[in-house]
Amino acid sequence: MQLHIHNSLHRTREPFVPADEKRVTLYVCGPTVYNYAHIGNARPAVVFDVLFRLLRRLYGEQHVIYARNFTDVDDKINTAAAEQNVEIKVITDRFEAAYLEDMHALGVLDPDLQPHATDHIPQIITMIETLIERGHAYAAEGHVLFDVTSFEHYGELAHRDTEEMLAGARVEVAPYKRNPGDFVLWKPSTGKQPGWDSPWGYGRPGWHIECSAMSATHLGEVIDIHGGGQDLLFPHHENELAQSRCAHGTEHFARYWMHNGFLTFDKRKMSKSLGNVLLIKNLREQHPPEALRLLLLSAHYRQPLDWSEQALVDARRTLDRYYEALRKLDHLEAEPTTPAAFDQALCDDLNTPQALAVLADTVRSANAADNDQDRIRLKGEILGCAQALGLLWQDPNDWFATGSEDVDNAAIDAKVAERDEARRNKDWARADELRDELAAMNVVIEDDPSGSRWRIGS
Repeated sequence: MQLHIHNSLHRTREPFVPADEKRVTLYVCGPTVYNYAHIGNARPAVVFDVLFRLLRRLYGEQHVIYARNFTDVDDKINTAAAEQNVEIKVITDRFEAAYLEDMHALGVLDPDLQPHATDHIPQIITMIETLIERGHAYAAEGHVLFDVTSFEHYGELAHRDTEEMLAGARVEVAPYKRNPGDFVLWKPSTGKQPGWDSPWGYGRPGWHIECSAMSATHLGEVIDIHGGGQDLLFPHHENELAQSRCAHGTEHFARYWMHNGFLTFDKRKMSKSLGNVLLIKNLREQHPPEALRLLLLSAHYRQPLDWSEQALVDARRTLDRYYEALRKLDHLEAEPTTPAAFDQALCDDLNTPQALAVLADTVRSANAADNDQDRIRLKGEILGCAQALGLLWQDPNDWFATGSEDVDNAAIDAKVAERDEARRNKDWARADELRDELAAMNVVIEDDPSGSRWRIGS
């Protein structure tokens, strides 16, 4: 099936054709590790995780190379390290581990490569030297800057006119800049700031050049897909494109660009000033991580996604229905597969809302199926859809047994077993008493001919 994606560069939906089907390359801008990740940081990780899974199904796992970097040298990191009077590595190691823990909890697969900026300083310096040699960059007062006027296509990704961008730049511009829009490739380091020796003095790289160097090192001078949040389109991705094309002399840096939309909270932009930034680690304590992932996939990746407590409750209830359907089919063996309508949805610019609709229809069909042949086929489709979306990775009984730290599984199992025994003995009064006791513990009992099951109420 042909994959189509919306290419931000051309603002059109285009068929995806990799340069080499035996080596499909995907690069996504990862986190700057100076603090805990918030739920907005999770959206690109989850979105491009679904794309990664899809590409591997389409082209084979061995033919897809996915890189997501860590920015581990940055002024925000320097500030955090200075405030705590520690080396930057103490900060970056701590929050990289926290980020990975959050991503794993959300079912995000590890990319094939997770490069670090600090491991690529020689490559960064070499790229900067090339840009200077080719007349696209210049050294000034310990800095090296990219000359945006040297690249005639500057602004094409963000669809902005260069002259308008320069005219709209702030009046107060660093005196060493030739043009207000010129951006830093290298900057001097003083005091306790981290730094490395370079032809321009002791210093550190600018943010944009880090991704260009890491991408070229591991994926090549021209890559198939570059992804990230909409907030990175300008200036970060615009600058990556400019410096990469100028350094390598190529027609493209990335052949396709994909950007996910913003995440809001109760219709308002998330921001620290409004006090509505939601940390993943805190959300994980209050809700099943799988519900967080489902909500992140509930809107098309290019559209805004509004985050709310009610939406999370709804996501949890949806997963309850899906897991209950699988629990009823637990006695049947099935191989994961995906229906054509599901594949068509994902291949249509990663339309996860439509893919989820197909999954929901499949669950309803499974619940209504009246023979094992259909049940086995539909269970396989549920599992296949779930794997493609990174959902339903738990055993159904484990899903229903979790939800509160105060749940005593052994005590609940004992009461359920006692109630089953009372029902077998037709002691309906005792069976009703036990059901009431379980209800008081927020335990929902579901009876069928094969016995009783329980879950924590939502």
